[in-house]
Formats: sequence, C-alpha cells, structure tokens
Amino acid sequence: MAEKVTHSICVGGPIAIHTENGVIRRIRPIVFDKNDPPGWVIKARGKEYTPNRKAQPAFIALTEKNRAYSYDRIRYPMIREDFAETPDGKNRNTENRGKSGYRRATWDEALDLVAREIKRLQTKYGKETITACTGSHHSWGLVGYKLSTFARFFRMLGYTEIKDNPDSWEGFTWGAPHTYGYYWRLGGTEAFDLLEDAMQNVETMIMWSHDPDTTRGGYAGNESTMWRHWLDDMGVQFIYIDPYNNFSSVKQADKWLAPRPGTDAALCEGIAYVWLTEGSYDKEYIAKHAHRFDEWADYILGRGADNMPKTPLWAERETGIPAADIKALARRWASTKTMGGSGLRGGFGGVCRTANGTEFARLMVQLFAMQGMGKPGQNIWVATTGAPMDYNFWFGGYSDPLSQIANQPIADNTAVNSVTQKLYRPNVPDAILDGHYEWYGEGFCGGGIDLEFTENIYPKPGHNKVHMFWRYGGTFMGTMLDTNKWVRMYKSPELEFVVNQDIHFHGEARFADVILPACTNLERYDIGELCNSGNGGYQSHSQTGNSWQIVVFQD
Repeated sequence: MAEKVTHSICVGGPIAIHTENGVIRRIRPIVFDKNDPPGWVIKARGKEYTPNRKAQPAFIALTEKNRAYSYDRIRYPMIREDFAETPDGKNRNTENRGKSGYRRATWDEALDLVAREIKRLQTKYGKETITACTGSHHSWGLVGYKLSTFARFFRMLGYTEIKDNPDSWEGFTWGAPHTYGYYWRLGGTEAFDLLEDAMQNVETMIMWSHDPDTTRGGYAGNESTMWRHWLDDMGVQFIYIDPYNNFSSVKQADKWLAPRPGTDAALCEGIAYVWLTEGSYDKEYIAKHAHRFDEWADYILGRGADNMPKTPLWAERETGIPAADIKALARRWASTKTMGGSGLRGGFGGVCRTANGTEFARLMVQLFAMQGMGKPGQNIWVATTGAPMDYNFWFGGYSDPLSQIANQPIADNTAVNSVTQKLYRPNVPDAILDGHYEWYGEGFCGGGIDLEFTENIYPKPGHNKVHMFWRYGGTFMGTMLDTNKWVRMYKSPELEFVVNQDIHFHGEARFADVILPACTNLERYDIGELCNSGNGGYQSHSQTGNSWQIVVFQD
C-alpha cells in the first residue's frame, strides 16, 4: 500500500505523520535536506557551533498517535440522559450533572439543541448571559486555536468573556514585574541573542527550579537540549537548585542543592547577606539602577523591622542547605560570569507557583541586579531561548490579530465583542454561585501593571447574570483553585445550559448537558510557526527557543 506522509504540530515540535489508508502507522521527527537553508553558526572560545539539521520535537509530540487513538476519545456528540429541554430553563436536573449517563446524538440533533438554547437564553436575558472559556492551551494553530475561530465565534455572538489568570507563572507575574518594572512578554526577561552571549562569556549557570529537558523551552520542543550540551563542552559549571534531583540535574549538575519546598526566598536572602557583608556585588550598577537599595540591604543585614540578619546560618535553618554550601554558591556566583533563573524564560519555574512565590520572584530579580544584570555573560537566562534569529522573516503567531497574519488576511475585520461584562477565571464559580463578584484587573497578557487597578463588577450594572457556559479544551478539575466549587457551580440551576467540547472524555466534560467532539492537530487543516505565539502580549519572539524557524502546514 502507498504510504502518505503529512506534517503536523506547531507546538512541541513538528512531526512527520506516516499513514496508510488514513491510519497512522508511525511518527518521526522531520529531517532537513539539501533544499533547506543552512543553519546559523556561533563562534565561541575557538570553536564553531551550528544546530543539527533536523527538528527536535518534545517527547509528547511523538505520542500524538496514542492521543488520537485514545480509548477515551469523544467520538460523537452526546446529550445528558436526564436533561430536560424545558422552555423556561427550569427543572433540568442540574443536580445530576457529573453523575448522569449520556446518550449518543447526531450532529444535527446536538447542534440544533445548542442553537435553540443560545437563542432562548439571549432573547430572555441578553447576550451577556452566555460565557465561554478554553483551556490554557488546546491544539495550536492560526485557524483553529482559541484566539482565532473560537474567539471570533463568541465575539460575533456577543458573550461575557472570561479573563485568564497567569496560571503558568502566577507568583512571577505578581512579583518580578513589580520589582523591575518589566511587564512585556509576560514579565519574562528579554532573550535576544543570549545564547551567543552565554556561549562566548558565561562561566556558571544557575538552574533554579528548572528542569529544561523535561519542561522544554515552552513550546519549542527539545530544540535547546543541544545548546546545554555545548555549554557543558565548554566547561561551564551548572548548579541546579531544586527539592528534587530532577531529570536535567541528574544528567548535568555539577552541584545540586535541595532547599525545603517553599524556602527558596530564604536561600536568596542568605546569598544576598554574603554579598553585602563581603562587598562582592556590583556597587556601580546598583547606584545607577536601583531604588531604595539601602532600605532593602538593612532588612537583609538585620537592621530592618524584624531585626533578623539573614545570615547563611539563618538560611540553613530555613532551607536545610548547609551554610557552607550557601556561602560557596554566593561566592561562585559573584566571582564568575553567571547566568540563570527559574524555569522557562528565566522566571516561570515551579518555585514561583508555591505559596508566597512572589517573594522568590522579587528576590531573584534583585540578586541578578546585584551582579550587573544585562552585562556580557551576566543575565537572567536559562539556556532555553535566545537563539540567533532572522527578524526580517515574519510569520504570524496565534496571538497576532487575524487580519495581520500571512500575506492574505484570514479575516478582513477583527470581530469585536458587543458585551463589556467580564469574569475572572479562578473565580467563575464564586460569581455564578453567589450571584455577585468584584475583582481588579483586565487580563494579564501584554497589559500594563496599572491594569490591575481596573475594577470589575459582576454582574456589571445594567447587565444580566450568566446562565450558559461553553467549555472548550482541557479540564479545570484538579488544576484550578478549590475545584470542589466548580462542581457546585455545575450542579447549580443558575447554569441553565452547559456545553463541553473536547478531544477526550475527562472529568469536567461529565458535567455538561451536551458534549461535542473536538479535533486533534492531526485531524484538521491549520498552519503555524513552531513556538511562535505572536506579539499579542504572550511571549513575543518566543520562536527564539528554536534552532530553526519552521512553518508547519497541518494537513
């Protein structure tokens, strides 16, 4: 039988899909041939480095066959068995959501029901009565992603938008940007050309709450793995700080330090104490760039409100790391050209997601500032982004306005939502169950720090409450805060109608009245550039996590 090879996935790395009669037989990375352009070359310390001539996808991308053929795929529309389509939306047995069975339905039956409910609810309550939300990430592409087709449909319909919280870097976004004033790129530091800078200058890498060979460079697959091998080859010393001797640390660490979970801020303060008492920080840089440094230094030295010197011995009692190791870490950091940070892009590590993770985020920025952040070989950078890039080449990312993508616009006019009422994702259940909720903020992607002083009230004066919820992609059960309240929300008669659309029949789908299937990336036409999330406030120029700029047509 003839074998057909197609290509797919623009997140996690592009892959070649081998099929026979429409059935996936195998998946492999894409290997470049002589017709593809040459790679960049970095000259550093008497050697030349250039990337492998193949894509290096994440391990998860190579399992897409299993995902597509999973036993728990949603293969056809389903309607809750005891759902009653009452004309007033009452007596619908909402208390049985989550435990009722489902019956198979045709697409026509399911979509007709959904359409009737949308018309009924918006006629009775107004356009704002519908709300809709996607998972944080779901089947990337410029055509079928949450910020394209999904958003366009609901904006044309008119709905109460749910604003995301920064679930991937919560502590960092509320800590670091308020310390160094940088909120672009989600507050993650700028990575332009830092791979070349590091290869030419860096001597020590601080990998704090960072497991790059597991978590990868964000969307970039394992493109950056080779870079860290190059740094090893040059004799760069890697220090991993993590309660667990993680996958990357086992292979690469020259030194592994294991603080008690949640005590990383104390370790930062112990390091700062050594630098302040030994004078081993960049005084000229601090004098030029820092504000209220003397007040902060007094706190570290024990002359502040708590009257507690943050000595290495004090930090040992807090973290469990011997004071001698803390001193050695501080002195190595101060005496060599050092880069590092926490997690992807230098600031999104798990330590920032612990209780009081904001304090670590602030302190991490302060430590790098004390050593002259931004000087050659001295920056927040964790060896996952910052490859050489041709910025003359532009291909739209998913967060770019649709009318700007590619040479031919996908949409001549961006759809504008006629409803100004909003909800905030972690507190959607509170709003539905209590009937009233107030919060500050206007979303987090690319917005200024001042936006957190914007007050939002639900229901907005002159607006009605939400009575329909359309969930698409992923599950919040076990990932959002206090998910028991999500269960109570779904069982509430306040939600007269619930639709869930997804690839797999997971926990949250079981609380819907109507369940609709969704496609994997292998099952739809789409296009996108590997790791390019666009300039809409997400991670502008995130494709610097790749060794190659690759545009994938999913067919």
